[in-house]
Amino acid sequence: MERPPNLAAAIDAAAEALIGVLDSATSRHNVSVSPTQLRVLSLIMAHPHTNVNRLAELLDVVPSSASRLCDRLEAVGLLRRAADPRDRREVRLIPTAAAETLLRELTERRHQAVQAVLDRMPNRVQHELLLALLAFGQAASANVPQVTADSTARTA
Repeated sequence: MERPPNLAAAIDAAAEALIGVLDSATSRHNVSVSPTQLRVLSLIMAHPHTNVNRLAELLDVVPSSASRLCDRLEAVGLLRRAADPRDRREVRLIPTAAAETLLRELTERRHQAVQAVLDRMPNRVQHELLLALLAFGQAASANVPQVTADSTARTA
């Protein structure tokens, strides 16, 4: 089967539509943190035992920028820093219960918003979309560049 010439444009448009659905669900939640701060919390939740340097790598920013993001999250009670019990020289970033609740509620709200869109699509098309997204995810992950120790310094 030949690829339609506008497939990349169609995917880009669908991604923009999805972002709009997700952003709308987030904004209706009256979130008091920025999208970047939400991303930081999500990364820390997904990568336990994260410190500021590892967070900076994940965000592709310099450590001082990551530290400032953490300062803001700590100030609003969504993050705390604690000495790593395995190496007290290391400081781990730990999401608070409030952060976990916030992320759980946002995820639920976003899933509901996406499901509302899916419910307007025929079941057959939903199944085809699922298969296509799984294949796209596999193809995309096969080409993900790895962060190296000699990556250049970045800023947020």
